[in-house]
Amino acid sequence: MDTIDKKLLHAVQKDCRRSLADLAGEIGLSQSAAHRRLGLLEKAGIIEGYHARLNGSKLGYQIEFYVEVSLDSQSEQVLAAFEKAALARPQILECYLMTGKADYLLKVAAENTREYERIYRRTIAALPHVSRIQSSLVMKAVKRWNGYPARP
Repeated sequence: MDTIDKKLLHAVQKDCRRSLADLAGEIGLSQSAAHRRLGLLEKAGIIEGYHARLNGSKLGYQIEFYVEVSLDSQSEQVLAAFEKAALARPQILECYLMTGKADYLLKVAAENTREYERIYRRTIAALPHVSRIQSSLVMKAVKRWNGYPARP
């Protein structure tokens, strides 16, 4: 991956709906060269997909929580069971295996506290092998994730 690829990644990450002609022009490539490079970046797995970032509050999700979950065991079977169950729950937006006090960190969005209580009881607490749950309410998003830095 060279400097041109990194500039292309930065441009695509900023706005993946731009036309190929616009992307190529910004980077200083022909459309065919930009298309070929994008294809190679996709094939290499560097570009995993193209997505729309939705505004949660405009969709009715007024609150977000980060939830630390500890399990009753860290055996391979327990971790696998938890991860399989977490993947099947659309209410869990993100799930990370962590180091530290908690085993997993989850991100959850809800319309209000009543809905979060329902998610807490019926979804998070119902996951297999959960022994402890610690929720933290997001008061304000100061900086949201906007992609990886593609250093030139």
